[in-house]
Amino acid sequence: MTSDTSVPSSASPISDGVLPSDGALDIAPISVDSEGSASIAVAPDKPAEGLQERDLQVRLRSEGGKLLLLLPPEIESEETNPASSLTWSEVLQQLKQRLNAGERLWQADTSVHLIARDRLLDGRQLQAIADALTEAHLRLTRVYTSRRQTAVAAATTGYSVEQQSSIAQLNPAGAESAQAMEEPLYLQTTLRSGGDVRHNGTVIILGDLNPGSSVVANGDILVWGRLRGTAHAGAKGNAQCLIMALQMEPTQIRIADFVARAPENPPAQYYPEVAYVAPQGTIRISRALEFSRAQAVGDRGTLK
Repeated sequence: MTSDTSVPSSASPISDGVLPSDGALDIAPISVDSEGSASIAVAPDKPAEGLQERDLQVRLRSEGGKLLLLLPPEIESEETNPASSLTWSEVLQQLKQRLNAGERLWQADTSVHLIARDRLLDGRQLQAIADALTEAHLRLTRVYTSRRQTAVAAATTGYSVEQQSSIAQLNPAGAESAQAMEEPLYLQTTLRSGGDVRHNGTVIILGDLNPGSSVVANGDILVWGRLRGTAHAGAKGNAQCLIMALQMEPTQIRIADFVARAPENPPAQYYPEVAYVAPQGTIRISRALEFSRAQAVGDRGTLK
């Protein structure tokens, strides 16, 4: 079996909607008949528009000290040949085949980043993928997805997450639309040390951000709990974004290109607070009630 030695750029593997070309050995979808024997399905002559045939298979790609696990996208077009879209059972079976075939191509305990694209995965399916990787002495650590449900399931399970724009067409033309703000991402979980969530919109967390965890959002960040990790709002440069928490104890907060840390001396009592960029060009933290009043009159400069 020929290993895939192409190395993507240091940017997010699918942040621009284009997967780098490579010389990976791809196999056709695998199905299992009623008697349990495996068979190889013939790949369609013409893949879905905007997709290469190799994009319709489960693929493993090495990148430095980690592996990228790329799942085929879900194709819902009525004009698409059904054979070009893999079911969940076919995806899992194909993954196990690839892992068994390439078990000597990586070191034990190698970190794996799952590129789920627009495929909808729940907690049980993510666990099945993690179990298959564990059997091959690999660790699932991060999930990239364009589906909010998959992002929620991954974060709840404890994996680092980056939710990205939909990549229905894998071509440069989709890069411009990827800049649009996504709907808010709601997470009902506590991010523990090492947890990392990235979203092209606002992130709302019903839980805590523990030290060592981080959230990066192109919109606002609202933590309905204790913010003790790192929070970066307005990551694309929007200095009007806000960071809000019931208890603000951040390791570091960033809004656009502005950076601040929590005061060295903690307050005697905590209140719900809002971090924002003041007219002077610095990050300020004010009580939520005072900030709301200033917003009502349209003058943040009145805040102390």
